[in-house]
Amino acid sequence: MNRRDAISRVALIMGGAVIGADYFLSGCKSTSKKVSDLFTEEHVAFLNEVADTILPTTSSPGAKAANVGHFMAVMVQDCYTPEDQATFIEGLSKLDDASQKQFSKKFMELTPAQRTDLLVSLDKEQKAYTAERNKEVDADKAKHLADPDYKFAGKTNHYFRMMKELTLLGYFTSEIGATKALRYVAVPGRYDGCVPYKKGDKAWATS
Repeated sequence: MNRRDAISRVALIMGGAVIGADYFLSGCKSTSKKVSDLFTEEHVAFLNEVADTILPTTSSPGAKAANVGHFMAVMVQDCYTPEDQATFIEGLSKLDDASQKQFSKKFMELTPAQRTDLLVSLDKEQKAYTAERNKEVDADKAKHLADPDYKFAGKTNHYFRMMKELTLLGYFTSEIGATKALRYVAVPGRYDGCVPYKKGDKAWATS
């Protein structure tokens, strides 16, 4: 699966444009900084657990097996705007705060079932937040149609939407995601525009 296809699929799942998609497609700017300049090993481990709650091990390995936490750290540092970087990093603490509020425990102390319940509630929160933000963006854009340098200065993106998008993008473009969760053929061969599908069949990583 190439990067453009992966972003398109994530956008379809999330019901909107992927945050940072333009940078993902045009090429992220790798800096001289190391991932640890923005994220510690504890942060990466935390993100791996969040990702593994979103995509746990089933008949195929989960997101932690693909080290999606490290993928998120790299993409946030190399591809996100400074504003989105700040929102994402603040989101690590906000997610723990939400865990404390709902279960009186930090996220890493929760049971798998509690982690799932927490992230389901955060996903509902981000969907409502994003819908409201999109309305504000559309209304504000309409007021600045003649401004070629227009940039929305209202609400930032929601941190959990970023985490979920990067989890999906990182997992399904990883070797594990492409070959274990999806069907992968290194050399697909001839093009077949109509392949029979049976319920339960895995999607193709190659086409």
